[in-house]
Amino acid sequence: MEKEFGSLPKSQHLAQRLLTYEVAGENSGPAESAAFRVCERLRQPLITLAGVAGFRSLLSRALTLARAEAPSLSGVQVEADGSLKGQDEFASQSNKEQASDGGAILIAQLIGLLLTFIGEGLTLRLVQDVWPEAVFDGRVSKKERKA
Repeated sequence: MEKEFGSLPKSQHLAQRLLTYEVAGENSGPAESAAFRVCERLRQPLITLAGVAGFRSLLSRALTLARAEAPSLSGVQVEADGSLKGQDEFASQSNKEQASDGGAILIAQLIGLLLTFIGEGLTLRLVQDVWPEAVFDGRVSKKERKA
């Protein structure tokens, strides 16, 4: 069973932190596309770690698990290179809150799988390598305070 951080499981807490940080970033777009940006930023380091097929399998599994909770992800697909396709359909949905929740669920599932397969230490190190200016030890970074 996954450890909890406050009242949220660790994967959900870390997913929320990543999404908040990505929304507060300089290149930020709509909140619902933050999940796509998080996946894209994690793609290369995870491909280095597990290969393209390994990352694609991991993201596909996370997407399958997330779809069970968020039908708004039904049009999203994982491409052969591990990128996500269907962002336009996802972002253009009439219910932006539902789309944003779907993105958060996808990232939480991806983080949950990483925690399971590579452990908390390596997952946090990987995240810290991708977002070096972020703080993931319970404190809030300056960018997050702006969001």
